[in-house]
Amino acid sequence: MNHCGCNQINWYKMIGGVLICLILVAIVFGLIVCHQNLQEHSILTAVAENGDNLQLGTTTIKFSKNEIVEGTGITHPEGSDEIIINQTGIYQISYLLNGEDQTTESFNVNAILLVNQQALESTFQEGPVIRDIVNNRMTLTSTVILKLNAGDILKLQGVSIEDITYSRARIDIEQIKIL
Repeated sequence: MNHCGCNQINWYKMIGGVLICLILVAIVFGLIVCHQNLQEHSILTAVAENGDNLQLGTTTIKFSKNEIVEGTGITHPEGSDEIIINQTGIYQISYLLNGEDQTTESFNVNAILLVNQQALESTFQEGPVIRDIVNNRMTLTSTVILKLNAGDILKLQGVSIEDITYSRARIDIEQIKIL
């Protein structure tokens, strides 16, 4: 009978090896999670001011200035109606659109997002039909989350059959996940 404890030492070595492996796996997992959280997410805020959108009725909205541009996943040439998606991902899009009419008997402003010139019906924001000259201004706001692909062109469109002008608009886009 061997009382030197050799079997006990082998067990300690095996348990130590397993613990070292678990620690290494935890470190690698932590680095992967940390890397995913550190990926650069892009943000764009573009603003249209009074005079940027003089076309009446249905029109895509031009934004004269960019207030926030972070990252490279989204770009917008100032003065353009096109927002260019450079990186496939999940995006949260919020907008504000102000429509006005000075000569109406009825008044209706709606908005929709376009991707590659195609209207996304699920983003249609409908304002009420107002049949009263007292209120000739309306602001629509909406927030949607969309999966967009690199190369997509995003536009905000004001929709109305009346002679509406779009005096102000703002769009905020945040890339919430890179795919």
